Amino acid sequence: MAEVGAHLTAPAGADRPSVFEAVAQDSLMAAVKPALQHLVKVLAESNPARFGSLWRWFDEIYVLLDLLLQQHYLARCSASFSENFYSLKRIPMGEGTGQPLATAGLPKRQHWKSLLLLVLVPYLKGKLEKLVSILREEDEYSIHPPSSSWKRFYRAFLAAYPFVNMTWEGWFLIQQLCYILGKAQHHSPLLRLAGVRLVRLTAEDIQALEKKLAGATSSQTHSFSSRVQLAARKALGGIAFSLSTGLSVSVFFLQFLDWWYSSENQETIKALTALPTPPPPVHLDPEPSSAVLPRLKTVCPLCRRVRVNATALSTSGFVFCYRCIYSHVKAHQRCPVTGYATELQHLVKLYTPES
Repeated sequence: MAEVGAHLTAPAGADRPSVFEAVAQDSLMAAVKPALQHLVKVLAESNPARFGSLWRWFDEIYVLLDLLLQQHYLARCSASFSENFYSLKRIPMGEGTGQPLATAGLPKRQHWKSLLLLVLVPYLKGKLEKLVSILREEDEYSIHPPSSSWKRFYRAFLAAYPFVNMTWEGWFLIQQLCYILGKAQHHSPLLRLAGVRLVRLTAEDIQALEKKLAGATSSQTHSFSSRVQLAARKALGGIAFSLSTGLSVSVFFLQFLDWWYSSENQETIKALTALPTPPPPVHLDPEPSSAVLPRLKTVCPLCRRVRVNATALSTSGFVFCYRCIYSHVKAHQRCPVTGYATELQHLVKLYTPES
């Protein structure tokens, strides 16, 4: 235990960050995105017409902002946003005692590899997890015909995904264990793929960063293009500086939001904020393309047949076949009868005593 504790608190090199610093900076951005996602979701549910597109394209908007933020910090500090927050920087592999200053930036190859791995890997991983969730839901309710080749393909994909994900997570875990025991220079395989390693900022790095910031604010340019470029850099630097200084205050609020909207806390939230069910709309003003309600209550308004796998929309209360309403909501994001804004999460499967 004494040897392991020595590795945790006193790493081999003085510039080598501890495993706590390395893991903490990894989890910093991972805690910010879910909280922002909850905020956008609340805005979209309160005003779908104005903020609905923001919610639908949240991943793409977030990855674009993340790309700009990480590019700024990699070019200015040789570190990502979270690494700079913990006073760390990236240096190319093979650098000995003569390390370059943080203001020197990374070589072009390591810079672009770092940027792509910082931004694209989390984005693609999140998209893959959403795709797996959708395919599992479609497989559970048999959206596709039983003998379709597409169904056989995605069933094989769903069967292989847990093993691929376990291999990915195990790779990271083994790398962290090797880093703790002093057998590796990286706590993450992505750093190795980028060809860099993390070290602590030195006093010379901090002085160079302060001089660079002071020189950028005091320099005067006369050409119009230079002024526009300087203004853009100042604006981006101001945004990044505001995020950096305000993150220490807002991280508690962001994590509180993450806890408040977590699945474990949903039952408590429902008990505290439960409201009586509103009455159904009395006078409907259907659109020209809206479905007409059938006379028989057991008939689906979309396919005009007896309902199969009856499913209700929580936004309007009308009941349809699951396959019919799933396809309609996925394509149009609204109730086919009332036109109310609707998402797939508003589908409620109904179970009868006969079933």
